[in-house]
Amino acid sequence: MRRFVNSLPAEILRMALDSIRANKFRSLLTILGIVVGIMTAIIVASILTGLRQSIVAMIEEYGTSNIYAFHLSTGFGDADRSERSRKPLTEEDAAAILKQSSAVEDITSIAPQIGSFGAGFDDNLTYESKNYRWALTDGVEPNYGQITNLILREGRFITESDNQQRRNVLVIGINAADALFPNKEGEIVGESVRMNGTTWEIIGVVEKRKAGFFGENEEDRKVFMPLRTARKAAPQRDYILHIIKAKPEQVQTALLDSEAVLRQRRNVKFGEPNNFDIKTADNFIEQFDSITAMIGLIAIAISSLGLLVGGIGVMNIMLVSVTERTKEIGIRKAIGATKGAIILQFLLEAMTLTFFGGIVGVTLAVTISQLIMLFVPSLPASIPLWAVISGLTVSIGVGLVFGVLPARKAAKLDPIECLRYE
Repeated sequence: MRRFVNSLPAEILRMALDSIRANKFRSLLTILGIVVGIMTAIIVASILTGLRQSIVAMIEEYGTSNIYAFHLSTGFGDADRSERSRKPLTEEDAAAILKQSSAVEDITSIAPQIGSFGAGFDDNLTYESKNYRWALTDGVEPNYGQITNLILREGRFITESDNQQRRNVLVIGINAADALFPNKEGEIVGESVRMNGTTWEIIGVVEKRKAGFFGENEEDRKVFMPLRTARKAAPQRDYILHIIKAKPEQVQTALLDSEAVLRQRRNVKFGEPNNFDIKTADNFIEQFDSITAMIGLIAIAISSLGLLVGGIGVMNIMLVSVTERTKEIGIRKAIGATKGAIILQFLLEAMTLTFFGGIVGVTLAVTISQLIMLFVPSLPASIPLWAVISGLTVSIGVGLVFGVLPARKAAKLDPIECLRYE
């Protein structure tokens, strides 16, 4: 008899399940807040995890030993207004870095997006009756392709001869190729297009990279021309970006050496901040993580609101359950049930209820994430195991916290008064 009234946890859990099954609709409404909170947190975590994996894959594809130097801030977000007065980097800076650092394997200079920001260069491409208005035109050196692991679908890349002779030749991205030459794959090289009032010969087409952000890569829109040609065509566009390739296992040494050279050449005094930006691949990932951390905090806040509502609902329904089962509690206490057994019974019931809410929330989150990947392939989503485990743990924790008050109330009931209760 005493074993029955002070039931084992397994027996108490069975009693909790019987109580939930007896009130299915009420239980479903009670856990709705838990479901929404857990589902929101996991969906956001899956999307952020997928985006991070895409960023990491892109950076790895371009080269993890590369260092990027520019006079304005690079990465995610726009440059600060105070940076606009900075002098651009120069090709001489690149030569100095390569000469003075033994940790640097190679370096390439780029004139980025010479047709952007009102630079006076019209990089709209036209071919017969077709045009491509979304080009991002860069002037690059011949070693750009090797340093960034660029692969061509057809044709060749820019050579030193093209650069020295300032030839009007272009290597175009996949988007430009598809827009101007639909159904002509393998037959594009040698075609001539018009850009900025001049005729240009296409010498190569870039292969689409495997990694991309929302299914796209900036390189898909690129149009590459020789650096010296870019200088001649857009002389007022004097921005220069350096990509520095470090020797194996010497990225940090190359970074410090390059930074020191640039500080010296740009007359930055000791203790003053850099008047340029220099980042490694890892820095870009860290910058992305700092942004997603804020999004994660917002998601946690929204989820916490749902969990709070769900927890209050659970506490309310458990208080109602205590009232409804007053006579049952009195009978159990009258035949020897301890306060601990009563508390355990109601706590397990509350935790079981919220655990089911967590399971439903996780199931819906996984389903929605799979649907996102199915219908929106460009939006990456990858459900991390830690998010699922955390969601289920939190759901159980909510039941534990919000089940304490009803459980204590039930344990404190006077068995005599309970038996008189109608």
